[in-house]
Amino acid sequence: MTQPPAIFDSALIARHLGRRTEASDFVTDLVLADLEERLGALIREFPKAAIIGPDREKLPVSGRTSSAGFAFERHVAFAGDSDIPALHGDDYNLIVSILHLQAVNDVPGYLARLRAKLAPDGLLMIAALGGETLTELREAFLAADAEIFGGASARVAPMIQVRDAGALLQRAGLALPVADVETHVVRYASPFALMAELKALGASNPLMDRSKRFATPALLAAAATSYAERDGDPDGRIRATLEVIWLSGWVPHESQQQPLKPGSAKTRLGDALGITKP
Repeated sequence: MTQPPAIFDSALIARHLGRRTEASDFVTDLVLADLEERLGALIREFPKAAIIGPDREKLPVSGRTSSAGFAFERHVAFAGDSDIPALHGDDYNLIVSILHLQAVNDVPGYLARLRAKLAPDGLLMIAALGGETLTELREAFLAADAEIFGGASARVAPMIQVRDAGALLQRAGLALPVADVETHVVRYASPFALMAELKALGASNPLMDRSKRFATPALLAAAATSYAERDGDPDGRIRATLEVIWLSGWVPHESQQQPLKPGSAKTRLGDALGITKP
């Protein structure tokens, strides 16, 4: 089976994460708070559950639905040669992946392999950075590269688009697929403050085909100027978009809702709407 071309350098991502400082990771905090709320809306018990994310120490050891509490197995993303950590067995009732999918080279394969680890009627939940994340920084560097070097270089990673998410879940063999997006606008004192935070979080350029040219002071200055001109506020601060895509789907099971067969309706739509035949 042909492997898709590598877009992300997994070994480089692991090195970047290994050099993280103790800086506050508000993105992970935001996603985990949202996860807690989403799980709390479910009427379900999860006897065997796993959660995957870049920072094991930040992953919760337990979760709670409206029915019961449960324990999480915690697994580290970007820790080995495989996109998926070594999950134990194929009978998980819940698998959660946070902030991992956006830097996976084989997205359909990733989803299919996680689905294979789920028991019938098991739930897969994923939170990933969406395609609008850091769009301002991407545009600023494109303009700066064109100005300084006369051409564009890939310095900000491409990310999944929400319009593709539902089809990916169905392709992986998951039923009742749901994809939704939450968009946040974060403000920084300057473009350099944003870049410093990305470096502190281990989120520097992860692309395999990244530019071999170093980000020179002239390039960074040009990017900062472009950023401020395009996305600066009157008080001197700049805006940065954070888009989080949430995906969920269930392993098919006979107990789940099933669509009616075409032609099986017992009532005309016109009758339901009070429309009489001419």
